Amino acid sequence: MAAEVVRYLEPRSGGVYVDGTLGGAGHARRILEASAPDGLLIGFDRDREAIAVAAERLAPYGERVRLAQRNFASLAETLEEMGVEAIDGFLLDVGVSSHQLDTAERGFSFQHDAHLDMRMDAGSGQSAADLVNTLSEAELARIIREYGEERWAKRIAAFIVKRREESPIETTLQLVDVIKGAVPRGAWEVRLHPATRTFQALRIAVNDELASLEKALAAGVRLLKKGGRGVVISFHSLEDRIVKTAFRSLAQGCTCPKSIPRCVCGKLPVVKVLTGKPVMAEEAEVVLNPRSRSARLRAVEKI
Repeated sequence: MAAEVVRYLEPRSGGVYVDGTLGGAGHARRILEASAPDGLLIGFDRDREAIAVAAERLAPYGERVRLAQRNFASLAETLEEMGVEAIDGFLLDVGVSSHQLDTAERGFSFQHDAHLDMRMDAGSGQSAADLVNTLSEAELARIIREYGEERWAKRIAAFIVKRREESPIETTLQLVDVIKGAVPRGAWEVRLHPATRTFQALRIAVNDELASLEKALAAGVRLLKKGGRGVVISFHSLEDRIVKTAFRSLAQGCTCPKSIPRCVCGKLPVVKVLTGKPVMAEEAEVVLNPRSRSARLRAVEKI
């Protein structure tokens, strides 16, 4: 959704823009091109490989680029360290990147056999294998139900615990086998692999994605200049719900009950919502990149 990002972000010369999820640097390049000749881009990614790829691809832009191998949840602290007090726009393209999904050894995909890892920053924190083999049955069920919205969460958690009593679950396909055994064959969906929701849930838990998104949204909007814009692309309902709720709350003014004759809360709107409904990828893009089918873009402008 590169064209949509540029349209809603409105990059301009001299502006300061944050790309909180560099990935393959595709969006970053479009922002730099649109903000030529002297717009500044500050790029975040916790994935060391993504930072290395972005550094190479963005090298032609020289000092117009600053990169940080950090979670976008640390946006405020990182910008303060860089001496940046305010920004003209930010982009968060949340979730797992295509490169991470396609790199089998990262353990994100249920379509490749690999160590069950799923860490965006492969050098820190617990892996998905750690969670699967150590969490209680109740906690596993909670994660799979809340983060994966999986109706068979309790049964999947029970099957995981039973299987790990025999031997640790260490690879992606070992976990897939457990899930396939737990979800009744008649409940398998035509267009959705039975392991999809559980893998999503574990990835979110491993990387603390939802809490990071909430923190980055709050910091990004707070640092926006008047007229600055925030753009977020999400890929599943949990993320989109967080973005929609945050933007609506920030756009709302007085919250006093209607029975009170005048406002006493003093709450003023902080942003104007630019997208009443989420913007979806054009059909032509979906044909070229089927993963974009579930992408939802929302945008706000600081007032």
